[in-house]
Amino acid sequence: MTAIKRRLPDWGLNVYAGLALIYLLLPIAVIIVFSFNDPVGRFNFIWNEFSLDAWKHPFAVQGVQDALVTSLKIAALSTVIATALGTLTALALVRYEFKGRAPVNFFIFIPLATPEVVLGAALLSQFLNWGTPALGFTTILIAHVMFNLSFVIITVRSRLIGFDRSLEEAAQDLGATPWETFRLVTLPLIMPGVLSAALLAFALSIDDFVITNFNSGSTITFPLFIWGAARVAVPPQIYVIATMIFLVTVAAMILTVWQQRRAEKLAAVRPDDPDVALDPAPA
Repeated sequence: MTAIKRRLPDWGLNVYAGLALIYLLLPIAVIIVFSFNDPVGRFNFIWNEFSLDAWKHPFAVQGVQDALVTSLKIAALSTVIATALGTLTALALVRYEFKGRAPVNFFIFIPLATPEVVLGAALLSQFLNWGTPALGFTTILIAHVMFNLSFVIITVRSRLIGFDRSLEEAAQDLGATPWETFRLVTLPLIMPGVLSAALLAFALSIDDFVITNFNSGSTITFPLFIWGAARVAVPPQIYVIATMIFLVTVAAMILTVWQQRRAEKLAAVRPDDPDVALDPAPA
């Protein structure tokens, strides 16, 4: 009886975690299931019968391919730019003391706390006051880099805090230049954090609707296409593409976790005999 009482909180926690996981994954499961539906009429909201037609022709809906390609281009470019700028900014904030360091640390949280509708309207006002010739791909890209930057800085900075700088000092003592130290020592060690930040930025960019809607002009991204299509029809092809994006994201996350665990295992390996590491390889 005592053992049962001790295990009861663990069981309750496991049940709670399982229910929370089901709650999070249920909408995704609905998307995957309805990608195999053959709907009656234009709206794919009620299950009719199983069909593979949508998977055979995922881009049969006019305009969906162009919208998806546009979203992928913006997501890829904004991820690269935001990850590069965010990583350098995080390094500066953690490693160096300079005027304005405290305000910068504070201001990077403002885009996270500000509602997206406010950010979207503010960016639109800014572009119009600057006399931007036309809203479109470029303005969307600038907006996505802006809100992705904060997420990248916070993610990479958390990786840099507690970083063992003795490894960098050892590399410099052995004659490495600052660039070689960064490229061969610092960057590989913080790479899991950088990759996590890049994946987060990519997911946020390809998913964004509110800010993009304010600054898109005539450019149509995949979320904007879904919003427009939902007022007329919701073909199963949209669910198919959403399922593809979800599966690719999961695969990327699994690969990242696997690389992190592999790097941790390699870092934990130490030769039992120190002479093993010193013996030259046989000729």
